Amino acid sequence: MEGNHANFGSRMGAIFAAAGSAVGLGNIWRFPTEVGNNGGAAFILIYILCIVIVGIPIMVSEFVIGRHTQSNMIDGFRKLAPGKWWCIIGYQGVIVAFIILSYYIVVSGWTLYYSVESVAGSLTRNHKYDEYFQAFVSNPWMSILYAVIFMAIVHVVISRGVQKGIEKFSKVMMPMLLLIIGVLVVCAFSMPGIDDGLRFLLKPDFSKLTVSVVLSAMGQAFFSLSLAMGCMCTYASYFSPRTKLVSSAMSVAVIDTIVAVLSGFIIFPAVFSVPGVEADAGPGLVFITLPSVFNMAFQSIPILGYVFSSLFYILLFLAALTSAMSLHESVTAYVHESLGMSRRKASFLVAVSYMSLGVLCCLSFGPLRDCTVMGLTIFDVFDFVSSKVLLPLGGLLLVIFTGWYLDRNLVRDEITNHGTISSHVFGIFIFLVRWIVPAAIAVIFIRGIVEIL
Repeated sequence: MEGNHANFGSRMGAIFAAAGSAVGLGNIWRFPTEVGNNGGAAFILIYILCIVIVGIPIMVSEFVIGRHTQSNMIDGFRKLAPGKWWCIIGYQGVIVAFIILSYYIVVSGWTLYYSVESVAGSLTRNHKYDEYFQAFVSNPWMSILYAVIFMAIVHVVISRGVQKGIEKFSKVMMPMLLLIIGVLVVCAFSMPGIDDGLRFLLKPDFSKLTVSVVLSAMGQAFFSLSLAMGCMCTYASYFSPRTKLVSSAMSVAVIDTIVAVLSGFIIFPAVFSVPGVEADAGPGLVFITLPSVFNMAFQSIPILGYVFSSLFYILLFLAALTSAMSLHESVTAYVHESLGMSRRKASFLVAVSYMSLGVLCCLSFGPLRDCTVMGLTIFDVFDFVSSKVLLPLGGLLLVIFTGWYLDRNLVRDEITNHGTISSHVFGIFIFLVRWIVPAAIAVIFIRGIVEIL
């Protein structure tokens, strides 16, 4: 068993772990969908601006709390504000991580299933992809089986600890993920729709920019970086005193954005290569539309379609895995450190708890599909409560705590590494977290509530 609190062994390990937390299904699945729905390149430019203005300051806020306290999110707030109600932000982070991973493992199980099926060649043989997908997700035994296998893989990594588990596997999986993306981008340039795909991604059409598009970009930036879930705060507690918080946050944001944009370079040339397929095909794009697109785009060279499809779904699986690790660790760290339980026991208890709720989410596509709340299935309720309510609310409280409650000297010392970095960075940060970021999050929060009413 590790000591009470571990640390990453290297700066690169810390960045890869944090980047792995940020890089997930949201980059490869949700981001291309948002780009397709909101006009392409113009959306990407607004998204990058939101990452800089909103995403990085929130991430740095979590880094400050985690690194300074060397604790999980709940204990971190207890140390910084003893006897105060601010610790509710820590509980919120742990709860939202628990809720998100409970339904995230369901979709992650789908990525594992599609990875296996693509490598086995089944995706190239099947041409009724809508029925193929529905048959799988509505089969309770199959969907639960793959969710359990996925959860077991995540558990094995977390149970091994910070350096031997999270850091070691992140150092392997993140380069592998980036390598696969590079190979797929090269393959995408051989598709007939490459010109249209590049034009869609690189030529902004600002006439399509609306308030809704800007808010969508802001929301995607907020959720893409795994913020307000306790993940970044927990990982930062494993940072060394020498780690530069702002540059680390920027490195994570750059990796996360590159993966998201390159996913567009992979998907849209394929989409534009097949007549009748729209760029705004929506969430069904990955599991229903793309298998058919990959086969048709490489119809003249079937083996290339097989390789492209297999690598793409393995990429999706790896992205899901790195994010799931951080969500698991966020809760495990609290149970391990605060309740005095060994890491192996804590990670096992947390994994079983996740899977118990995950089963309900799996069943919401089958036997429990008619069990709804305000028209939402169990899966949709988990998604709505976490993404539309708890995440924005937690993020808002987090930046208010960092910008207005925490001692300015404490925040300055952490951001400047006790004066070794220019204080101008601190001035920009404090202005953003006090005024700009709270306003932006408030708008996202209100919009999310209005959408459901």
